[in-house]
Amino acid sequence: MNKNNYIILYFLLAIGITFRFLPHTANFVPIGAIAIFSGLYFPKKYAIIIPVIALIISDFFIGFYSWQIMLSVYGSFVIMGLLGLLARKNKSFGKIAGATILGSLIFFLITNASVWIFGTMYSHSISGLIESYYMALPFFKNSLMGDIFYTFILVGTTESVLYYQNKKSTKQSINI
Repeated sequence: MNKNNYIILYFLLAIGITFRFLPHTANFVPIGAIAIFSGLYFPKKYAIIIPVIALIISDFFIGFYSWQIMLSVYGSFVIMGLLGLLARKNKSFGKIAGATILGSLIFFLITNASVWIFGTMYSHSISGLIESYYMALPFFKNSLMGDIFYTFILVGTTESVLYYQNKKSTKQSINI
């Protein structure tokens, strides 16, 4: 990785950490988008660790909670990074959108199952599981909208910069 990639990496970490402290609509944060973005543009190990590092640092200040539920949250973002890696191959709008939506859905399914299994809010029955998913629908909507919004911003900005850099270098090579 070059110097510019490290600057972007630290910028993403700063965004991921900072936005968890700023007032926001529940679950409307950029961590999922950072995971997708990292998978699209960074080597594999960074795609997996960037969102986890942002979560660990911010959780250190916000507070840790049930390790089983935390593991499901962290693991869900690792999966989103892996989805970004998959979308990197023959990158297209459809693949990136699909990875983002699928990542949000996987996060919803895994984390709410974890709250049901390891928490005390819902009865440990099928009706309790259904209730946990039902009660989490507003959070899913916010996660999905946040992931789409922030992925659009991060990927759209990056692809625009890459497009104009490529256009500029092509134009310069023609003039030489």
